[in-house]
Amino acid sequence: MSQETQKSGGAPTIALVVFGVAAMLGGANISANPPAFLAFQKDLEAQGIPLDLGKTVAAIGVFLILFPVIKSFFLKPLQEAIDQRTHSLESTFADAENLRAEMAQMKSDYEKRIIQTEEDARNQIQSQIKEAQDLRTQMVNEANARVEEMQRKAREEMEAERNKVLAEVRLHVADLSLQATEKLLNENVDNERNRRLIDEFIATAEVPGR
Repeated sequence: MSQETQKSGGAPTIALVVFGVAAMLGGANISANPPAFLAFQKDLEAQGIPLDLGKTVAAIGVFLILFPVIKSFFLKPLQEAIDQRTHSLESTFADAENLRAEMAQMKSDYEKRIIQTEEDARNQIQSQIKEAQDLRTQMVNEANARVEEMQRKAREEMEAERNKVLAEVRLHVADLSLQATEKLLNENVDNERNRRLIDEFIATAEVPGR
């Protein structure tokens, strides 16, 4: 990796961490000393709707700080696993195409054989021609069915594997973020709303495609 590439990748990371630290500290301060315009939080809490925007901002800040680590230890290995799986599937598709080509060659050979046989003894081998044609059609149909089944299974396996890994990573990332926030604030912030915020943030983060 060139120095320019490292710089271009490092600058956004530093900015993300700085922004995360600012959000974490600012959110913790707001949670500890709520400004006047957040007085409505107490009204909501009295109605049974706990809301602490300061803690939410702090949780997002912690996630932003952890995101470079998450990217290095989770997203990058995930991309490598997807690439490896894609390479394996490409090999499977190549094998399937080779099988299709072999079946096409067999079809061509059978057609030549049929033509030659008809020229040598048309009246004597009509039944043999019929059998050869049926066999050719059956082999081609079976080959096409096998190729289509291999491709379908390969696509399903790749999608299932990718979705499984992504779901595990998203759950682990949410747990890490909430645990870090709880240690920072010394308070339980593991609730549905915070998890939903973290999930939405992860969903907007760009994960390289296949």
